Amino acid sequence: RIEKSKTRKILSSDDEALLLLSHTNNSLKPLNSQKYSTMAEISTLCLRTLVFFSWAVSICSCLQDSGSDSSNGSFFTVSSFRYPKSEVRPYDTRYIRVDLPPWFSSLNVVIESDVGITAESIPKISRSLLPVICFRDGSPPLPDASTNAQKGLELGRFFNGSFEGAEDIEIAEQCYPMQKNISLRLTNEQISPGAWYVGLFNGIGATRTQGKMIVRSSAFSFSANISVEGCKAATMWGPFCNQTIYPLSCSRFDNQTGSVISCSDSFPSSCLNGAETKTYALDVDGIAEQLVIMASNVKVDSNESYLMCYARFGAMASETLHDYAADIHKVPLVIKKPKAGRWYIFVSLSGRENRLVQGTHSNSKVCFSVNVKVLGCPVGKAGPNCGQQIYMLQAVMRRGSLTPFESYYLPVNDASPSGSSTAFPLEPIISNFSSIPELDTSTWTYFLMNIPQGGAGGHIHFRLTSDYTIQYEVYLRFGGLPTLEDRDYYYVNRTSASRSMFFSLYNSSQEKIDFYILYAREGTWSLGLRQLNNSTAPAASRGPPTLVSLSLERCPRRCSSYGQCRYAFDASGLTSYSFCSCDRTHGGFDCSIEIVSDQEHIVQSIALIASNAAALLPAYWALRQREYPEWVLFTSSGISSALYHACDVGTWCVLSYNVLQFMDFWLSFMAVIGTFVYLSTADEAVKRTIHTVVAILTALLALTKATRASNIIIVLAIGSLGLLIGFLVEFVTKYRSYCGSAGFSLNMLDRPRAVKEWFSNLIKTLNKRFRWDFVAAGLVAFTMAAISFKVETSSSYWIWHSIWHFTIYTSSFFFLCSKIAIVNNENQAHNGADNYELTRQDSVPRN
Repeated sequence: RIEKSKTRKILSSDDEALLLLSHTNNSLKPLNSQKYSTMAEISTLCLRTLVFFSWAVSICSCLQDSGSDSSNGSFFTVSSFRYPKSEVRPYDTRYIRVDLPPWFSSLNVVIESDVGITAESIPKISRSLLPVICFRDGSPPLPDASTNAQKGLELGRFFNGSFEGAEDIEIAEQCYPMQKNISLRLTNEQISPGAWYVGLFNGIGATRTQGKMIVRSSAFSFSANISVEGCKAATMWGPFCNQTIYPLSCSRFDNQTGSVISCSDSFPSSCLNGAETKTYALDVDGIAEQLVIMASNVKVDSNESYLMCYARFGAMASETLHDYAADIHKVPLVIKKPKAGRWYIFVSLSGRENRLVQGTHSNSKVCFSVNVKVLGCPVGKAGPNCGQQIYMLQAVMRRGSLTPFESYYLPVNDASPSGSSTAFPLEPIISNFSSIPELDTSTWTYFLMNIPQGGAGGHIHFRLTSDYTIQYEVYLRFGGLPTLEDRDYYYVNRTSASRSMFFSLYNSSQEKIDFYILYAREGTWSLGLRQLNNSTAPAASRGPPTLVSLSLERCPRRCSSYGQCRYAFDASGLTSYSFCSCDRTHGGFDCSIEIVSDQEHIVQSIALIASNAAALLPAYWALRQREYPEWVLFTSSGISSALYHACDVGTWCVLSYNVLQFMDFWLSFMAVIGTFVYLSTADEAVKRTIHTVVAILTALLALTKATRASNIIIVLAIGSLGLLIGFLVEFVTKYRSYCGSAGFSLNMLDRPRAVKEWFSNLIKTLNKRFRWDFVAAGLVAFTMAAISFKVETSSSYWIWHSIWHFTIYTSSFFFLCSKIAIVNNENQAHNGADNYELTRQDSVPRN
């Protein structure tokens, strides 16, 4: 106010008027200020209420999201595939490959099928007809590689639900009967990362690959949903991604004598109380000699404390699932020749047995630091003191090979042979014996070979030949160097070798070792040749060298020269696998099992070919009756069937197999329907029309799934329809004038008598048309043919199909004999009477 009064003195009169108005407005403000203040308080209160409500909603949403995250275990879907409904035909196979990344947590498989077998029906079903599902880690399963492989075929717990838990770890190498619904969940505690295969087989055994003349068993269809879940955080793993994985900090030191990788815990000291555990992860790159796990700076508060260490390759370790274990408080855990890849180290305060003694609520405490060392040799060296040789083999693709991944392996050094030889000498590159005999009584020479991705459907073929007694033992291992205790496959002599279903030994002797590793998994394989120190094998300069041949082949022994090697792809298209398609007398995965002997094959061939001679019976009758179309039809049908079966049994093929098969089925269909048409009394124009239509229909049947069982019903239906059409045409032609005459227009009282008389005349006509004893004989023969057709199986096909030939042609012969040629005689009688009337009329003299 003082400043305003001072200002008023220097203002003009106009300004004074404006200032007076301003004072007037200021005097009115106290009257409205209270009203404005109340409104502002109400607005502020509403705003605070809205903010609080929004904050509460956001908190609830965050809590809900947090609960959702904790419920799903912090995992995400790595991949998800749905395989649509597919059909597995009899004796066929389907493979499904699933790739599991290193960070996966679980694999979920849901398979639905139309298989309706039960536990009670399993013993009643032949193995060759039983739908089977198999699982295998690394490469496709092969349940019928040997008789021992089929002994593990049992129901398991598929009928009780899904596989969960550590007790079901053996599922990766088992087979089970197929079921309608299969739900399967496998965690990273049960299976390792990498490729995992599901195999579906519609029948197993030696006859699965045998060539079939005809297949009568049924197919089944299936659909599958497969999803892989992984952990979101790199430091969290386990089935539910709730186990912390502690990293190890590593440093590498190399010199001329070897390499050492030292790893230690990122935390200088870790402490465990009671039932607490700790898990570490370590990646071993390449070939290593030793993996040493030890504990340092150990501090215990009880003399009864045990610091147990469990190590496992490729999967989470635990007290129940582990590869190696030791009390690192007392002695380091030493793993010889560790596999290349990820190792998991699980440390607990005490072992399971010790905790049972001490109680689960032990108050013991241990502080420690984990130290890990990976010991390796220089490049090209291995073994104790790095004094043994190791060679990397290079794959050489075979020339002119039409199948993928076929190759042989040679060393990548100056000792590799030149030219086109697929073998290399062993003596120039063999390891020397140690200068300290007490250190080892044998020497090892190692070879490394790599199977490329997608080549797991091939087979490793190893062959060692010499002119003298072989003094070597062979050991193979995937992912690491083999030892006497730790190997996947081995061969010492003819009486001591692997008993695995995937190890196949052929014609080995003292001078030769020959075996296959079936469906070898993709990756690096190590082959070790062990030579005893007391061996007296001659040196290379004293005789021919020992030759080593190592190759990747698609079919073992080229299907033993009794079949053809074929290949296909799994459902994902990522892996090609090979299989043998054997001839009619052999089976097995390599066609080496003789199912039908030579004498049995001769008998079966004669029966199938000679039984077609029964076609001479209807052909002879048709020729005698001067029914030339039927004569040509039955003759050509018998000849084509004989030629087809001569080709089918492997005797002689005058034309291609497909042409002969078409001619056999087509003419057989025509012969059956032609018999029905012959029995009808329609005129020739109608018969020609029916034959033309039938020829088209039967040709379509012969071209599209000629061997299906429903074709016989279709052929009988077509034949019966042709016979019915022939009778209807005759009926309409013969009684058309009578139906329109006055005699047929009777009153209601006479019509029942007329119908009765018509049926009586129809029966008399049928009795005059057919010889019913031949009809009965034809029906009996046809029934026998239908029974033999129904009971045909792949194993008994030759005998029942031979009976089918004889009975079906015999039934046609009886049916042809049953027809009485009376229609023509009646027509001739009528024509004679008409001529007589005309003659009599003409004899009357004309005026």
